[in-house]
Amino acid sequence: MKSSNIKERITALPPEMLRLIRAAQGVSRKLQVRAYLVGGFVRDMILKVKNFDLDILVEANGILFAQELAANTAGTLVSHTRFGTATVAAYAGGHKVDIATARKEAYPEPACLPQVEPGTLRDDLARRDFTINAMAASVCEADFGTLIDYFGGLDDLRRGIIRVLHGQSFRDDPTRILRAIRFEKRYGFRIEPLTFRLLKEACRLRMLRQVSPHRLRDEFLLNLKEDEPLRQLRRIRELVGFDFIHPAARFSAASEKLARACLKQVFWFKKRFPQHRPVESWIIFLACIFEELSVQEVKEVCRRFAFRSGDEKRILAYKKGEKALLRHLSQPAVKPSEIFRMLEPLSYETILLLRARTKDKRVLRRTEDFFEIYNGMKLCISGDDLRRLGIAPGPYYRRIFSEVLAAKLNGEVKTLEDELTLIRKMRGSL
Repeated sequence: MKSSNIKERITALPPEMLRLIRAAQGVSRKLQVRAYLVGGFVRDMILKVKNFDLDILVEANGILFAQELAANTAGTLVSHTRFGTATVAAYAGGHKVDIATARKEAYPEPACLPQVEPGTLRDDLARRDFTINAMAASVCEADFGTLIDYFGGLDDLRRGIIRVLHGQSFRDDPTRILRAIRFEKRYGFRIEPLTFRLLKEACRLRMLRQVSPHRLRDEFLLNLKEDEPLRQLRRIRELVGFDFIHPAARFSAASEKLARACLKQVFWFKKRFPQHRPVESWIIFLACIFEELSVQEVKEVCRRFAFRSGDEKRILAYKKGEKALLRHLSQPAVKPSEIFRMLEPLSYETILLLRARTKDKRVLRRTEDFFEIYNGMKLCISGDDLRRLGIAPGPYYRRIFSEVLAAKLNGEVKTLEDELTLIRKMRGSL
């Protein structure tokens, strides 16, 4: 085992995070137990990459440790007794800490969940995916910052290498295939030759198909949520393919062209409309992979992988309505109220997919107008105004508001008085 000290890296962390680590040190001293920073947090701290996912491993009862830490930081505690883990959300700085009891694992069958029992620090690090994620740093007072590296993770980190800890790694947990690609492309690392051969063998055996759909979904979405998703998708296409999602799923040349156009639209939207809600770009890139699937096949995939109903609706809205929407939006004479009626039910993600699909200037201008002007447009009138005009509450209200909004979108009314005048004219036909 090689050891060194990264105390300076720890003390250079943001003050709120350092206070949490010092609080964990105090709990370690009080309970007289060993505690360590572990995993991706240690990796990124050495690389000087921001990572606010603080992971602490305890060679004792992790839940008891978490209870003490929550009390000392005025934080909230969520415990998972079955796994000996807990999460503390500290009020100061809004950071959270995941705390785990050291454990060792055994896989009775490939791709299944492991059997877990209490273990040592070495046992816990030995169960991890890659050497660069199998390092720990002590938070104890006596050896604060000492790096524990049983498997050569620090050397691999310096050399930019992705290496598994043993030959059965990808068979035990095939989602590590996607994880290896994620780290390779995120950091510009390379998968070392033996690990690469083991990965390719697991792909040949179609090991990803043996993983439960929910676990596979969660892991794959992390690849799509990376800063450079196209690099992720190209590498998955090269090494794995996408038949673990559906036999007809592809990232073809046409899909990649659409994805590149989508990426430009996502950047455009973030720059142009920073005040709007953030775009969930992973949905957009998932739709690109589904490009060659039928509507029914997309439904089957969404149900199999248990996507949230709202996410499924966003993808299906694009699959079902793309051609008709682009055709209507490109017509020469379309009122703003009609544009609003077409686009208002759609998500930002669906609209950006439509923009990526076309170079038609009318469509691009009208969708931009929707984001800038129509989306979120409010009326001056309220239900109180209608009651003062002698209109009793009832189903007519919805029709009135809808017609006044259409008039406002079309520029026919602008002020409160304009809206009231229009309602007075409408009153006779109610």
